Amino acid sequence: MYETAAILTPAAGQQIDQAVVEASIAATHSANDYARRSMRVWREQVQQRTESEFIPWFTGYWTQQWLTLKVAWYKMNRDDNGDPPEKRLALYLQEQYHARVIDPVAEQIDPEGIRERASELYLQLLGQQLPAIIQRFNASPEQFSQRLQRIPTIALGPPPARDATLYQLLRPPALAQQPAWQALRQHLHDQASKAPGQTAVGLSSVATRASEKLGATLAPRGAASAVAAAVGKAAGAMISVAVAGLGMITHDREHPQMVEQLRVILSVALNEEWQELMENRQSGAMAGVYYLSGQVEDSLRSAPR
Repeated sequence: MYETAAILTPAAGQQIDQAVVEASIAATHSANDYARRSMRVWREQVQQRTESEFIPWFTGYWTQQWLTLKVAWYKMNRDDNGDPPEKRLALYLQEQYHARVIDPVAEQIDPEGIRERASELYLQLLGQQLPAIIQRFNASPEQFSQRLQRIPTIALGPPPARDATLYQLLRPPALAQQPAWQALRQHLHDQASKAPGQTAVGLSSVATRASEKLGATLAPRGAASAVAAAVGKAAGAMISVAVAGLGMITHDREHPQMVEQLRVILSVALNEEWQELMENRQSGAMAGVYYLSGQVEDSLRSAPR
């Protein structure tokens, strides 16, 4: 039960605003702890699947043979306005990396889900602190609600349905049912989609090197095929087997170095992407929290005194 509520003076109103700002800062810190822990789990799982699924696939002998054929196909079918072979190979490798690593991990945990949960957690933790502020300043719930209704926490309109005050976000209906919350989710998703991640950049680097290396093997393989065609099927089959055997021996000799190079490139790219996802205030794992807390704190700090 609350005591008889006092009439809030301008000074008391300023103190309440400052208390809400401090509650927002505390909620932001806690949400950041959650996001950082969760993103570490995501990074560990991506690293594990990269080691167990993608690197063995990419560096395997038959995959290298298949990629060689793809590079040859890209070169043969390229027109003046088409993408270079290394870019087309990069897109293919990115598709494979998503299918073998990112998408399976996302079934359990992913940065977009962490970003949304961190945003929900921020509002939950902020809302939990408000009753204590009401009691500390002996404000009536009605007076306090009026102050919350003047805090524009989502401002993505028009239309007005894309806007919401702190009061609206802390009351029913659930966040998922509020149009302004859906607008914020889409806004953050669009921001995150604007630029490729560091892993995509790393795979592009891998693709460039692979395309150059695989392309260099096309000439001797083409010569072997021409010789095989000239001497007939039987001898040609023997030549093809011999060339394949030599290729496998060379691959086995180079395989450890290939694995290590790929591991280093992807590890550096993953660490850079993790850093970007944690620090980017517009699209990272904390982007929703930074947006909401920024709206709340800026509104209260700029309120008329």
